[in-house]
Amino acid sequence: MNKRLTFLLFTLVTIFSVTLSACAPAATATQAPPPPTAQVAAPTEAPTTAPTVPPTVAPTAAPTAVPPICNKLPDAPAAPAAGQLGASDTPIVITFVPSGDTGKITKAGTAIADCLTQMTGLTFKIEVGTTFAASIEAMGAEKAQVSFLNTFSVLLAEQKYHIVPALVAIRSYATNDLDPDKALGGKAEPFYKGQFIASTASGIKSFADLKGKTFCFVDPNSTSGYIVPRIILKANGLDPDVDFKATQNAGSHPNVAIAVYKGDCDAGVTFINVLTDAAANLAATYPDITTKVTVFADTDRIPNDGMQFVKDLDPKIQAVTVEGMLAMAQDPGGQAVLKSLYNYNNFQKVDPTFYNDFAAVLKKAGVDPATLVK
Repeated sequence: MNKRLTFLLFTLVTIFSVTLSACAPAATATQAPPPPTAQVAAPTEAPTTAPTVPPTVAPTAAPTAVPPICNKLPDAPAAPAAGQLGASDTPIVITFVPSGDTGKITKAGTAIADCLTQMTGLTFKIEVGTTFAASIEAMGAEKAQVSFLNTFSVLLAEQKYHIVPALVAIRSYATNDLDPDKALGGKAEPFYKGQFIASTASGIKSFADLKGKTFCFVDPNSTSGYIVPRIILKANGLDPDVDFKATQNAGSHPNVAIAVYKGDCDAGVTFINVLTDAAANLAATYPDITTKVTVFADTDRIPNDGMQFVKDLDPKIQAVTVEGMLAMAQDPGGQAVLKSLYNYNNFQKVDPTFYNDFAAVLKKAGVDPATLVK
């Protein structure tokens, strides 16, 4: 995997190069004027037949979600004794970062824990961190043994607590009109990108237009929503601590998009493309979000997030947990759960050094995770 990442990430300049191009707003269709209203004389007699009443059509029932198949794995371990990790009184805890809608994450995470419990004979339960850092600290204190951290949180947790990457997420590659990798749209890839967005009404079309404006980040530990964007802003002559009128951390990628849509921030940064992402489903609440919010620049490739373990977790527990997650990713019901979690399509096993090349690139750019660990 390291060789592949090296190829993907190239050099420092390539990694943090951006595509700068304004998105033209959609043209507004001109409506033809309505035809003149004809003057109709009032009838002198009542109609002899009653008007036809169309039959009542019963509403179509919403499709029922297919539950995941959670059959016992052939190599599931023996049930642990009371007090041992994985017993009903000492469950294995999975922590999830709050990078999206926490209600959806909680629902999907609970389904994952319940399925793993059935497949492995071990007991799993979940927690959703109040912040990205909270999930890191849960792993450090071993209050959680399994995590689904975002990419930069993985780097921090590796440096501070030596957590072990086990799976990288494979997603159907999301793109936008500015993306030079647009041809990869829909293909299964282990990387993604970030995008800079702005309120269409703000007139922001480039980095130069951001000076003196309000700006929304996601979370200080968000890779595409904070770390990489700050590097890009500085490379384009903007000091995010000085040159904005105000900044705020919105807490999640959808929250950034909503803040920009509502005018709480003039601009912000998210993953590509939160505006049309099926899991975020922002159009359901804000149907005109893609016309009121404009994408004006992209980042380069960033390795995906995935699943990790605390360093001393029993290898047998690690193996059966990986096996269970891979099984869920091959089952239609399990796939639906993973899609609703963090828009996952599949997983790929990785060795513990998977993120090392990306960490080295960040270090060359002046962001050394080791120095940020407290």
